Formats: sequence, C-alpha cells, structure tokens
Amino acid sequence: MKLAKALVMRLLFGVLSLVFISLVTFMADELAPGDAATAIIGEKATPGAVAALRQEMGLDRPWPIRYVEFVGRAVQGDFGKSYYGTKEPVSTILSQNLPMTIRVATMAILLAALIGISLGTWAAVRQNRGADRFVLTLSTLGVTIPNFVLAPILVYIFAVQLDRLPTTWAVDRVAPDIYYLILPVVILSLRPMALLTRLTRSSMIETLNQEFIRLAVAKGVPKMRLVLRHALRNAILPVITAIGTSLGFLLTGSFIVETAFALPGIGREGIEAIQKGDTPLIQATVLVAGALFIGINLLVDLLIPILDPRVREAAV
Repeated sequence: MKLAKALVMRLLFGVLSLVFISLVTFMADELAPGDAATAIIGEKATPGAVAALRQEMGLDRPWPIRYVEFVGRAVQGDFGKSYYGTKEPVSTILSQNLPMTIRVATMAILLAALIGISLGTWAAVRQNRGADRFVLTLSTLGVTIPNFVLAPILVYIFAVQLDRLPTTWAVDRVAPDIYYLILPVVILSLRPMALLTRLTRSSMIETLNQEFIRLAVAKGVPKMRLVLRHALRNAILPVITAIGTSLGFLLTGSFIVETAFALPGIGREGIEAIQKGDTPLIQATVLVAGALFIGINLLVDLLIPILDPRVREAAV
C-alpha cells in the first residue's frame, strides 16, 4: 500500500533527521574552544593534567570514532554524566525534568486547540461581521507578540498588581500545582491558539462554501448540526496537522517560559547547560527535543488517514 510506504519513508526520514541533529550537536562541541577535559578539570590545571585526562576520556582519538560511540550510547539512553554539580547521569536529569515539559506543553496545546477551534468556527460562521473582525484582530496580536514580551506583561498584571498568581514554581508549594502552571500554560498557548484560530476560520469558510453544505441547507439541516457535524468535521483535518506541529514546537520551544518561571523542565535545564557549557546535557536535550518533535509529527501522519477516509482511499 502507498500509505504504508509513505509512513515508512517518513519514519526513515525521521531517523535520518535525528542522525543529522546528533552530528550537528557533536560537531558544535568538537569545534568549540576547549573540551570536556578542560571543563571537568578546570582551566587552571596544568597542560600535562589536561592531556592525561583527555587520554583517559578517549578525547585524543579521531572524532569519527568518538561520534559513532556517542550515537551508540545515545541509542541506549546513555548520554554520559553532567560536568557540574553532583555530576549525575544525564539520563537521570532528563527523566526528572521531561515530565514537566510534556505536562506544560500538553496543557498549553489543549487550551490552544479548545479556544482556537471555537473562535475560528465562530468567526467563520459570522464572516465579515463584527465578531469576525474582533477574532481576526485578536489572532493577529497573538501571532505577532512573542512569548518573551507577553510573559512579563502577564506576570506584572496577575502576579504583581493583582497578586492572584505566583511568579515562579516553588519547591515548597502551598497550593495545587495547577495554580503555579496557569501563567506558563496561558503564555505558551497564546501563539498556537492564534494560529489555530486563523486556520480553523479559513478552513471552515472554505468548507461552508462547498456543494454538500448547500445541499444540507436545502434539506433543512439545523444550523448547529450543520456547523458542527458537517462543516467542522470536514474542516478539522488541516487543523489537526497544525495541532501536531504546534505541540512539537511547544515541547521544543518552551525553554524561555520554563526559565522565566523556574519550571523544572528540560527547557530550563538546556538553557542552564548552555550557560555553563555542560556539553552532555546540551547534546541530550537537543536530541530528546528533536526526537519528540519528529515522533509527534509521525503520529499526526498516522492519525490523518484514520480520521479521513479520503486519504486512505487515495493512498490505496
């Protein structure tokens, strides 16, 4: 079947993408000033001590050999140990922080999808009226204003002026977790919410102009049933694809928000690793983020044929 072949090809390209990402991250460390031995032993160490540690760590061997070994360990989930702090295994750090990133990104995309699809549908039904113009204005603002601008504004309003929400995540939390996640989730969701609103609106307008919709109107189908069951059901497919892509970007693009709100996620860990030059943690964060993004897009490719019989029929 063409569909199975297409999915296999997407999986193959996904694997090749991960290999490319791993090569880029490895070469970035290889070309950067200094190396792991210098980072571990310190810049004030004697050249002889640095050379001895480099030999012990195998850094004196050619980079292609070390790259193959790096990929082999990464496939097994072994990214080495962090250079700083307790120097615990990077896989342990990821297992402790990845759930928060997934949690926040999932909540953000669900909020974005719920409000974005609702507003987009409402705007399409009220096309060229006041409600439509209002929704378009809001969605334009949501697309153009970046997260690092929205974050301090919302924090100032709801955390500083109104004193209703906490500014950062706390270890000794005195309220349910959701209370600390409201601002990060809302800030993360605004841009995909705006994109989904505009996409839903355009897809719904196109669908509402189709012949089968006119036929349903002629048959006297109730308006609510016409919009939700007939129009939205056929217009939702490109929106689902956009939801999958947006979720991938949220998982990989939450670094700023996690850092701003001190959330224990891989985004904050990645930023701190870059600031300290913790190469194993940087490489692991990039690879895991890339794998999540590729996996989500592959899942969307699997869902589309299931949801749309026309895709299955065209691929058979």
